[in-house]
Amino acid sequence: NNQGRRTLGPRFNRDCYHSHPLVAFLKVSEPMPESSEQKAGAKSSLKWANLFLGELRDGLTMINMQSAFLMVSKNYSEKQVGILFFVFGMSQFIFQTPSGYLMDYTEKKVMWLGIAGLATTLLTIATAVFAEEEGKNLGTMVLVKFLQGAVTSLIPPGLNSISQGIVGSTGMTQQVSANEMMNHIGTATMVLSGSLIAYFLYPDIGILFVVSPIACLGLLFFLNQIKSSDIDHNAARGLTLEAKDEAKSEGGYQPPSEKKENENIATQPSFVFGFGAAKSANASGDGLRADSPMQVLRDPTLLTFVFICFLFHTSNGTVLPLVMQSLALGNGQSGILMSGLCIIVAQVFMVMSAKICGTYSGKWGRKTLFLIGFFSVPVRCLILYFLLSLKGGEDQDASTWLQIVILSTQILDGVGAGIFGTMYVLVTSDISGGTGRFSLILGLTTAAMSIGGTVSGYLGEALAQDLGYQEAFGILMFMSLVPATIYLLFMPETLPALSKKPELQSMQSIQEEQENNTVQQTPAGGQYVEMI
Repeated sequence: NNQGRRTLGPRFNRDCYHSHPLVAFLKVSEPMPESSEQKAGAKSSLKWANLFLGELRDGLTMINMQSAFLMVSKNYSEKQVGILFFVFGMSQFIFQTPSGYLMDYTEKKVMWLGIAGLATTLLTIATAVFAEEEGKNLGTMVLVKFLQGAVTSLIPPGLNSISQGIVGSTGMTQQVSANEMMNHIGTATMVLSGSLIAYFLYPDIGILFVVSPIACLGLLFFLNQIKSSDIDHNAARGLTLEAKDEAKSEGGYQPPSEKKENENIATQPSFVFGFGAAKSANASGDGLRADSPMQVLRDPTLLTFVFICFLFHTSNGTVLPLVMQSLALGNGQSGILMSGLCIIVAQVFMVMSAKICGTYSGKWGRKTLFLIGFFSVPVRCLILYFLLSLKGGEDQDASTWLQIVILSTQILDGVGAGIFGTMYVLVTSDISGGTGRFSLILGLTTAAMSIGGTVSGYLGEALAQDLGYQEAFGILMFMSLVPATIYLLFMPETLPALSKKPELQSMQSIQEEQENNTVQQTPAGGQYVEMI
């Protein structure tokens, strides 16, 4: 807790330390050891890995460019494309929670994340190489999408458990913000490159898939810089709030032990699910005990949040494809470029949203910012409803200025999806604190998002086909009000400092905590004097 801390002037040194009346409030810390530099290097490598990971999470950026490729170059019908990505979404839904369960126990998190990145890259390339005209080998492509959904389900729990294992729960606010910012910057860069390639090579746009192996090489390079010793697996699971070598003991900063910390955690999966008398999984070597899966599933806050995640993606997941179709369908070469711009505009503003979440969610709380993201969706749908009424009919071409205004509504997508992408990880981390089931819980929330997005894709296309695009946006506007209202009325503030939880008084990151401490390097002995 920073309250009550005092600051000494810059001239304070070790000699006056021994005679100063505030000596009872002081402690002397040893110089920062080499392990701190290694930890900083791991954070930097993780940040740069995220630059390339955004393109790989779903295979060529949220499958939108794959859809354009299959329809333009391979003459797939809308229904055939819909079948492929329905299978993709259902596969993610099936494997998301088991993937989280795996990440809670494995100590080879970096290896599994690298395998997932490589596998989804190969499957994305297989889409370009093996897809035949008019979907003649649709069965083969369904299998490719099923496998791709399975391997990409490892990415969210893998990435975020590595992040939490490096910085601890208390550092997740800033780390998740940094991850998402780099993620969106990378996505925007890759989509822009792919869109320009497709624009100039239209209609033979298969070469745009070259961005996937480039992204994969970047990801594997930076993941290789993260060592297993950089990750505290108890912190990664959510059993402890801080990664061990980030925490400070009473004697000052202490480097991590040379002993392998693998001894402090049970690495074999526990099959104690909580149905009988046993209520929690095997304890780690530190005496810490993870909750059983059934204990986790009985948390009403978690169940409410999972339901909200499902409803949000059911209403929001189809808005971007409908905007892209309303702008690009039938416009050929320019339509491909316009489709890419829809994603790029949103990604640019997602970077800003992620930065704001990292800066203010620890001060204002999670709920305030999350509500801004939730309510941006119905506002966006309402604007689109009125803009399409100005178009005068779906068969009529929109004027250039109207296309630009419709495209500008993607700013609100950057606000809504940008805030959600950062905040849902932070809220999940808050809820899972102390359970030892962070990745499992993240798998549950991500699975809810996957099935919501899958349902949304079919629902949106059905509404647009049967009722028209304008009416579809009107219905989606009312649907998007439901998760926003439920979050407003039924979700508590999960940030522990604002929730008055005694076990954690501040959710500042380790870096913020160190910046708020007064640490002076003395001329004698190179030691640090730190206020407590």
